[in-house]
Amino acid sequence: MKVLVIGGAGYIGSHVCRTLLDAGYKVSVYDNLYSGLKENIFADEQFIQGDIMDYPFLLSSMKKGFDAVIHLAAYKAAGESMLKPEKYSVNNISGSLNILNAMCEAGIKHIVFSSSAAVYGAPQYNPIDEEHPTEPVNYYGYTKLQIEGFLLWYYKLKGIISAALRYFNAAGYDPAERVHGLEKNPQNLIPVIMEVAAGQRKELEIFGDDYDTRDGTGIRDYIHVTDLADAHLKSLEYIKKQQRCLMVNLGSEQGLSVKEMIDAVRRVSGREIACRVVDRRPGDPAKLYASSKKAHELLHWKARLSDVESIVATTWNIYKRL
Repeated sequence: MKVLVIGGAGYIGSHVCRTLLDAGYKVSVYDNLYSGLKENIFADEQFIQGDIMDYPFLLSSMKKGFDAVIHLAAYKAAGESMLKPEKYSVNNISGSLNILNAMCEAGIKHIVFSSSAAVYGAPQYNPIDEEHPTEPVNYYGYTKLQIEGFLLWYYKLKGIISAALRYFNAAGYDPAERVHGLEKNPQNLIPVIMEVAAGQRKELEIFGDDYDTRDGTGIRDYIHVTDLADAHLKSLEYIKKQQRCLMVNLGSEQGLSVKEMIDAVRRVSGREIACRVVDRRPGDPAKLYASSKKAHELLHWKARLSDVESIVATTWNIYKRL
C-alpha cells in the first residue's frame, strides 16, 4: 500500500513513517518543513516539499497513485492559537479542507487524521472517554473538532473513510534511536525538562503546586510516540478492512504529575533540574487522563512503551547528545 504522510517530517510524523516502513508500506512524505526537519524524513518513495495551502501542487502530488493519506500537518500551540486564530484557521481548517478536496479529485478514499484530546476542553470527569462532552477551551482544540466534523461530512457525501485519533500528550523517542531531530521551540513539559537537563535552558517553571493532586502539581496522560505511531498503522488497517470511520482516544490511561516527571528525568539523566514555581496558568485542570478502552477493543492496540521510565530514557538518549 502506498501512503502519503502529510507532515511526515515532524516529531510524530517521522515516527509514523518509521512504523509504516517497518510494516512494509510504501511511504512518501509531504511537508513544508515549517516545523519538520529534513533529518527526520523517512520515505522509501519520495519526499515532496510542499505546503497544504498550495492546492494545485497538493493535488498534483496526490495524483501519484496513493492508497491512503495520513494527515499530521497542523499548528499545535494552544496558547498561540488564542492570540493568532487567523493563523490556525488558515492552516488547520482551510489546509485540511484542501487535503480532503484534493483526495476527492485524486480518488483517494482513506485518511488517518491527527486529532487531539484538546477537543474535550476542561475534564468533567476522569478518565476521559469518547463520550465526554467536546467543549474546547482553546482555538487549537476548536480547529481539530471542526476538522473531525468535516471528515464525517466527507464520508457521507464523498465516501472518504477516516480515522480521527484523539491524542493525549505525545512523548518519548524511537527506542532504536533512528529519529534524531529535536522539536523546534518546544513548549511541552518533557522536552523543556530535557533542555534544562542538557544545559540548554536555565530552569523549569512549574505552573502551580497547590492543585488537589497527590503532590500538588498537575497530572497529565503521557503516551509514547512509538505507541502513537503503532496506533496510526492499526487505524489505517482498520478503516481499510472494515470500510467504516473510526474515532478513538489514544492515551496511556495513567496520570503522571509534573514533579513525578521531573524526578524521573533526574533519576535517568543523573542531572539536577533547576525548578521555580510560578502562578497557575488560567484554565489548567488539576488532572487529565484518558480512557483508551475503545482503541483496545477495536484496534487491539495498547500503549506498551508509555511507562515513565521508557518515555524518559528514550528521550534522554537523544537530548544527552546536545
